[in-house]
Amino acid sequence: MAMPIPNLALRGSDGVWVLQGSPNKTKEVFRGDYKTECRAMAFSMNGQYFAWSDEDGIKVMKTSNYEKVIAIEKSRISGLAFSPLGTYLISADISSQKKDVPNLCIWETATGKLLKGFFHKRMSDWKPSWTPDDKLMVRLHNNDVEFYENGDFDNPKTRLHAAKISEYAFSKSDHVAIYIPGSKGQPSNIRIFKHPNFNGCPLANKSFFKADKITMFWNKAGTGLLVITSTETSDKSYYGETGLHYLSIKGEGCLVPRAKDGPVYCVEWHPNSTQFCVVYGFMPAKATLYNLKCDPVFDYGTAPRNSAFYNPQGNILCLAGFGNLQGDLEFWDLQQQKLISSTKAMDTTHFAWCPDGVHFITATMAPRLRVGNGYKLWHYTGSVLAQLEVASGKELWESLWMPDMDGKFPSKPIVYKKVPSSIPGQTGVCTFYY
Repeated sequence: MAMPIPNLALRGSDGVWVLQGSPNKTKEVFRGDYKTECRAMAFSMNGQYFAWSDEDGIKVMKTSNYEKVIAIEKSRISGLAFSPLGTYLISADISSQKKDVPNLCIWETATGKLLKGFFHKRMSDWKPSWTPDDKLMVRLHNNDVEFYENGDFDNPKTRLHAAKISEYAFSKSDHVAIYIPGSKGQPSNIRIFKHPNFNGCPLANKSFFKADKITMFWNKAGTGLLVITSTETSDKSYYGETGLHYLSIKGEGCLVPRAKDGPVYCVEWHPNSTQFCVVYGFMPAKATLYNLKCDPVFDYGTAPRNSAFYNPQGNILCLAGFGNLQGDLEFWDLQQQKLISSTKAMDTTHFAWCPDGVHFITATMAPRLRVGNGYKLWHYTGSVLAQLEVASGKELWESLWMPDMDGKFPSKPIVYKKVPSSIPGQTGVCTFYY
């Protein structure tokens, strides 16, 4: 069986297009109309469909041949997403708050039929959650987390109700965590329930006072939850304080210990769901690997960094410093806990691993940076294998790898010698995809 070829979709002022193949022999498999502005794009999680929107409406294509499946006459769409199996397409008009026009719509992908339109007030969390089999959809509406089953989006089958729910996080194991902000001296609270058992006591319950804002991260297995809490200001720091808490569906919970004072910049679960990496502390920041008991397992030292990225196979960890930092990149072999390579990617606004777990993209995009837009394709040993510099006056807005939900790309042995490249300033020729 031939190895699948990753697809890379790009969106910018020149429209939308999809590339596949090696960087030295790139094949453009799809190009949209550059005369109309592409507002949003999305791959289905199983990689079967690609959707994009422009001034004329929404187009959905099969990635096997990039032939159009459906066209939907729905303009001003600025957000697109698929259910995990691609059965449903969700569109959002993030800028619209008209009371008589639904701004969140669910379509049947195969036919383009509108199944349901919702009025969603807070568009920062417009994407609903799904079970991997597409049978259950979850969304937050007022003070209820609503659960819709088997394609019936008219009436929720079950509801999880609590006063003042402001955030929720749904796991692949059908567990849901809700966040209730504190008020008038009362602590904030996070509770975990198992769907559809909402009438009894929560499986886990955690309260804390220092929490003006929270972010929740389930592991891939849906058995553990990490919660970053933050305050805008505090007695200790003008910039506020951050805390990191761990909760499990078994009711266990603790405050994750940190060996350095300062904010928590990033939390990243390992794909195996048994470990997680935290980047924290005043610069230069520390990075530490923890187990599910919240015991430190490995210390990656300190460096100018604020991000962490596991490759899909879980054998390489990238530690990076973006934003107001200089773009330092470190790649670690997780089996030997050994540094593979280090390099620098200046002005990076976007980083993403390729599904093959060997290559990755860094990009400079608008609106974060409107000059010097473009991207580079790398090997984890630090070689730049392909690059695109957008012409003056043009912009790059987004890039997406086609997902690999089925794990078609196996883990490969780690190499430490820098691979060759055909980019000027380096010698040799390297094929991007295996």
